[in-house]
Amino acid sequence: MSAFDDLMARLAPRFGRVEPRRQARSYLLGLLSPLADKNGWTLAEAAGDQTPDRMQRLLNRARWDADTVRDDLRAYAADQVGDPSGVLIVDETGFIKKGTKSAGVQRQYSGTAGRVENCQLGVFLAYASPRGRVLLDRELYLPRTWCDDQDRRREAGIGDEIRFATKPTLGLRMLARALDAGLPAKWVTADEAYGKDAKFRLWLQQRHVSYVLAVPSNQKIPTERGSARADALAAAAPALAWKRRSCGDGVKGPRVYDWAVATLPDTGTAEHGYTRWLLIRRSITKPTELAYYLCYGPADTSDEELIAVAGTRWAIEECFQTSKHEVGLSGSPGALLRRGPLRTGRARFPGIRLKQPRWAGVKMGHWPPCQCSDGESVGRKRVSGGLMHHPACRVGPTVHRGRGSRIRWPCG
Repeated sequence: MSAFDDLMARLAPRFGRVEPRRQARSYLLGLLSPLADKNGWTLAEAAGDQTPDRMQRLLNRARWDADTVRDDLRAYAADQVGDPSGVLIVDETGFIKKGTKSAGVQRQYSGTAGRVENCQLGVFLAYASPRGRVLLDRELYLPRTWCDDQDRRREAGIGDEIRFATKPTLGLRMLARALDAGLPAKWVTADEAYGKDAKFRLWLQQRHVSYVLAVPSNQKIPTERGSARADALAAAAPALAWKRRSCGDGVKGPRVYDWAVATLPDTGTAEHGYTRWLLIRRSITKPTELAYYLCYGPADTSDEELIAVAGTRWAIEECFQTSKHEVGLSGSPGALLRRGPLRTGRARFPGIRLKQPRWAGVKMGHWPPCQCSDGESVGRKRVSGGLMHHPACRVGPTVHRGRGSRIRWPCG
């Protein structure tokens, strides 16, 4: 209980009176308890209250700022799981709703349900490192139809200062808050909705933040002879460009795929000493299933590090599952916001989950051994998109160029 008390000591100054401070403690203990269902009644009963009035008052009327609590928890997360190799992960999740009154609800695609549903969407920021993973921040996506409907906004309590923002814009807001606060992070990763946004990628480059961002198969990739679709470049990859690697452990063990990495030409926007790559993931059991990533980072970044960062994106899905199954997030989309004039019901504190490292079986910045011509297993490193072998084997870098595309496929 001492660790929990230490956390509460950080949060206590955010509550001006002792009553909401005590109720916040009871609320958090209830969320962390093994209750089968977590709502106002069950949390109140766990706290010894006769009715849920106190819980509802804490979340809806008590004076405290959820954003300052978020900042406190981000600082706590940095102390507990911060690491220079940390990865920031942007993703969204949906909350199915039956009514039409909750802020932002409408029929829209929910990745959680895998189809169009009546739901709210929240954009979240997670942080993963070898020390653990944690949900750090949240923004409620407010569709344009909501932003343009003044009567509906007023009924939902949405302030006039809140304007329409795309999901990538919401993601950048959260990334800016985390980076400006000094959270140690080397990489950012996200799915196609963010990776295909050129402004999203350019913002990260201007902040000198490396990234591994998923992009669609029709994404235009710059080459020395113009641009080409990602799937066309993948089709031109030589057989020797593919390597079988794990991108991290899953529920059933290592997640193993075939991977290929192509070094892309400089288009004039990369910082000195930085390089772009196209990373391609291919399913072993279903070779026609491919995923594509645009990558940006220091020129000496190894393929294994890019693969490990791509696999880290699953960490936010695990955070979602933990939050929904263990602290009742699925039944309470009010976790998305409790900020100023916009409230969506019950507020939640992001929880921290400490875990053992779950990287791809290689140390960051290190290569697995290569097999040289004499059969000796020796170390190797990346040089200008190729592989430099041990001097004793007298084998130089092997680099293949894609057919007609003029990009480099290091093959080893």
